[in-house]
Amino acid sequence: MSENPAGTDPQADQGPQFAIQKIYLKDASLETPNSPTVFTQEWNPEINLQLNSDATAVAEDVHEVVLSLTVTAKLGEKTAFLAEIQQAGIFTLQGFEQNDLGPMLGAYCPSVLYPFAREAVADLVAKGGFPQLLLSPINFDALYAQRSQEAQAQTAGQPAH
Repeated sequence: MSENPAGTDPQADQGPQFAIQKIYLKDASLETPNSPTVFTQEWNPEINLQLNSDATAVAEDVHEVVLSLTVTAKLGEKTAFLAEIQQAGIFTLQGFEQNDLGPMLGAYCPSVLYPFAREAVADLVAKGGFPQLLLSPINFDALYAQRSQEAQAQTAGQPAH
């Protein structure tokens, strides 16, 4: 067993620490309001994806991040399906500066959760009897930067680009 000189913290020299504590499906739903008639139509849907993320402190240096996806498939005016997923994770972020927490919780953690959410959507849609749905990759760093610019523009009273 190694001894630490009085007053020194062995983790102080390690820098910021990131750890995934748990990844889980917090909520999932699939609605097929126009079944079974949607199954008799030619499958050429218009797909709309909405996503959002939210972070909540659970304890000191521990945060829950929830990535919410809503996928709507429409055939003309009729909704074929509406899939909603809340993919969540509990993350330890220790030793990060306050200005680094935003990008970690708003971009990095959602990018960790997204592959799990994509799989959950694909499974849910397939179990609903629809053809495979593969959501495209998303650049969460770019989304976070865009949202940050929009928030800064709003606080400055200027319209966002």
